[in-house]
Amino acid sequence: MKLLVCIKQVPDMESKFKIGTDGWYDREGLAWRMNEYDEYGVEQAVQLKEQTGADLTVLCLGPEQVKETMKKALAMGCDRGVHIADDQSHLKDPYEIASIIAEFARDKNFDLIFTGMQSQDRASAQVGVMVAELMGLPAVTTIVGFAYADGKVTVKRELEGGVKATVEVAPPVLVTCQLGLNTPRYPTLPNIMKAKKKELLSIPAADLHKASGLQETAKIEFPAKKGGGVFLEGEVSTIADRLIGILKEKTAVLA
Repeated sequence: MKLLVCIKQVPDMESKFKIGTDGWYDREGLAWRMNEYDEYGVEQAVQLKEQTGADLTVLCLGPEQVKETMKKALAMGCDRGVHIADDQSHLKDPYEIASIIAEFARDKNFDLIFTGMQSQDRASAQVGVMVAELMGLPAVTTIVGFAYADGKVTVKRELEGGVKATVEVAPPVLVTCQLGLNTPRYPTLPNIMKAKKKELLSIPAADLHKASGLQETAKIEFPAKKGGGVFLEGEVSTIADRLIGILKEKTAVLA
């Protein structure tokens, strides 16, 4: 069995963001990490590898710095890494990114492809399903449960309203992973050292880029600042009078 897990390096959401000059956020001075949704995909892929003895490849698109994030996936248990080298990956739309991944994976005969449900920075939730469509594979999205037995995959999907649906499908198939699917492992020091010796192949994105983008980010901006909350303190009667006054001022509440 051959497995592929696709990950993305994203800024830590606690970073202080600035708007860049290229239509996206400024990448300087940010702390970087593996996309949280992708961590669940890596963990599930590694668990399946441990169960079946499968061969597991991790793929990441981006500049040279993404190799540091890929090393975490290798330390978690992936067998090798494929780095699609592209300094301008952050400006590509979901269709372009999916086309590059699909072009790489098309002739590799992967039985299962894992992706995160979405990325934390762009949050389009499109790349995974587009990869499946471009490769002619079935896709099961937002999975929160996974099991493999007798050559079939059984997953639980999270739907609106907290409802869960069970889906059974035979490989090859692509799944997108939701938060809570599992508990991603923390790489141990011995596995971190072993990861340094694992194969990490780099391929120029231009060798795989066969599609033009369909979307363009015209502008990004921070949300408009709104007024802060008001804390009312004192006696209940005083608070009530002040609250009524505020409601009259801010709304159409009548006396």
